[in-house]
Amino acid sequence: QVTLVESGGGLVQAGGSLRLSCAASGAIFSRTVMSWFRQAPGKEREFVTGIGWSGARFDYADSVKGRFTISRDNAKNTVYLQMNSLKTEDTAVYYCAAAWGPAVVRGKGEYAYWGQGTQVTVSS
Repeated sequence: QVTLVESGGGLVQAGGSLRLSCAASGAIFSRTVMSWFRQAPGKEREFVTGIGWSGARFDYADSVKGRFTISRDNAKNTVYLQMNSLKTEDTAVYYCAAAWGPAVVRGKGEYAYWGQGTQVTVSS
């Protein structure tokens, strides 16, 4: 069992930055792929970025490449999402998710554990 708690969301102006954190408890954090998804009003939940066990493998959605950076600290059981150059279209609820296995995957169904979400609002 893995419990995930996100923090760090808020209101920011376009062009600004935010850093989200996801603290995990239970199970073996260092053996889980950790990813961030987001869901905007009226839209499907979409993959944003993911990171493998060791932190050496990454995957980013094209919409956030070059602006967002995912990282993890296995000693602290925490994964981070640094978001720079935020755009109004980044506004969404951001969810942290965990999946067993070595490879980063984009499908929502691959993730067994989810956080409660944190709201990110980017104003123009």
